[in-house]
Amino acid sequence: QPYIPNWPMRLQDVTLMYLTVLATLVVILVASYQVDPAASPSRGGSTPTSTSTPVQLPYHMPLDPRGHLHLSWNISYPLQELYLEVRCSEMKHGLVLGMSDRGELTNADLVVLWDDGHQSFFGDAWSDSQGHVSLDSQQDYQLMDTRQTPEGFSLLFKRPFSTCDPRDYIIEEGTVHLIYGVLDQPIRSLQQLNLSQIETGVQRALLLRPDTPPPSLPQDVQTLEVRTPDVTIPTQETTYWCHIFQLPPNMPKNHIVMYESVVTPGNEAIVHHMEVFECSPEMSTVPQYSGSCDSKMKPASLNYCRHVLAAWAMGAKSFYYPTDAGLPLGGPASSRFLRLEVHYHNPLLISGRKDNSGVRLYHTPSLRRYDAGIMELGLVYTPVMAIPPREQNFHLTGFCTSKCTQTALPPGGINIFASQLHTHLAGRGVRTVLVRGGREVKVVQEDKHFSTHYQVTPLCVCPQQGDVLLTKCTYNTEDRSQPTVGGFGIMEEMCVNYVHYYPRTQLELCKSNIDPGYLQKYFSFINRFQGGDACSCGQTSVTDQFSTLSWDSFSGEVLNSLYSTAPISMACNQSSAKLFPVSIVQNSRVQL
Repeated sequence: QPYIPNWPMRLQDVTLMYLTVLATLVVILVASYQVDPAASPSRGGSTPTSTSTPVQLPYHMPLDPRGHLHLSWNISYPLQELYLEVRCSEMKHGLVLGMSDRGELTNADLVVLWDDGHQSFFGDAWSDSQGHVSLDSQQDYQLMDTRQTPEGFSLLFKRPFSTCDPRDYIIEEGTVHLIYGVLDQPIRSLQQLNLSQIETGVQRALLLRPDTPPPSLPQDVQTLEVRTPDVTIPTQETTYWCHIFQLPPNMPKNHIVMYESVVTPGNEAIVHHMEVFECSPEMSTVPQYSGSCDSKMKPASLNYCRHVLAAWAMGAKSFYYPTDAGLPLGGPASSRFLRLEVHYHNPLLISGRKDNSGVRLYHTPSLRRYDAGIMELGLVYTPVMAIPPREQNFHLTGFCTSKCTQTALPPGGINIFASQLHTHLAGRGVRTVLVRGGREVKVVQEDKHFSTHYQVTPLCVCPQQGDVLLTKCTYNTEDRSQPTVGGFGIMEEMCVNYVHYYPRTQLELCKSNIDPGYLQKYFSFINRFQGGDACSCGQTSVTDQFSTLSWDSFSGEVLNSLYSTAPISMACNQSSAKLFPVSIVQNSRVQL
């Protein structure tokens, strides 16, 4: 028989017991929000009640190369929250979405939807160093809605940028490495899940975007589409496709005021990023080439088509210029030839897929007050700047010195309104800062989780005459046995920040590299230390000299010290490729 207390119970006692039991249930259930079983993705049942106010999700991107998983999101800066919706066209028994430093499956911050064969559950989770998943004791992902639609099953939830939970990823400006996975089988408990045993992938996105409304376009705006001519996407994982486009004959000077992507429907998960370059105005003609950028048949003259006009990467929205500036297009001072470069990412080796994606330029003949320009900051493309092998974090810094800005910038300075960071495969982070009077006064742009996307990030920085701009790149070469030198090749490295600014000046390149003479002193010292020839100066290329060294922690540390202390050679170049008078070897390090 049930136990019945023999003392009289007051209403306050009953209320207290009820609240205690209720609180206990809340503690137990908060760890896993239970999805309405009728809407369980494994059953394809009815749609649960929607949120009372629909959440607008203006940003979109495919997660997987098949296009079965799709991510949409929005940002609330006042609430410091991110709203995310994952749509799955072929849901089975659940899905995983997470964030980690470089897209690793281990030590990741996760949100998981799963079912045990009877009911579906939702929860904040994390993975350990072996990929085993556990429910987080602090639940920071809040389920907002689930629904079944003709397009598939969708899951809407939100999370703060920062949660003060040591197991949670801090969402900040710059690249976020997203990991995703699908569950093909039910699991009795989340602890049975190991990410290494399910189908997973990695996608990269800039989740945080400026919340400023786009400006209106002028009434006389026209469009020009720079697109590939029905390319058959090669059956290989990575392809860079180059296509030469010619402007209409006798096109007068216009201003580009906005651009956006034009992606062939069905190819949204394959077209990874695109860029439009202007060829050198001094070239009277450029061969009409359309083919692989890496082909031996590519005309050498295409290497002189490097002036960036537009850049887009998966997930990016339209890019608008400030209302009082535009990028020149056409006219006697511009080239008639553009080069479109499209990166196709086809890991599933899909064959026979046609594509005519590209970039749509919005331009106006009504010229704005200022011409906009694009300036390169960072390191000169030269093998004298190299990264030793087996390095976890190796730093190189490029200088735009005070002498260059004093000579080349106008008295009122310039307004930087956007930034595009770039390295090759070993790059892990890029940071550009503004230094004035020997003190860092502004971070121009920083991406701590950099990936080789071509994203243009809006910002507002105003360098003045005499300022210094430092661009520092971080590299990881733990998977390489040979040194990585600077250069244009994909297995070589770059450290560049393309800054978009106005008013346009003659300064197009403000970069540096170490004085080559001091690098030869390094080779001489290391060779003597390792028992080899004292010096092979002038007899062997810099690349070969780096390759013949025996690399250990000592040779790497000495090179790092050299790059940090030796004099630099400054490249302060005009748009005509001529040097400003300050482009000489500096006798000492830049004083900060």
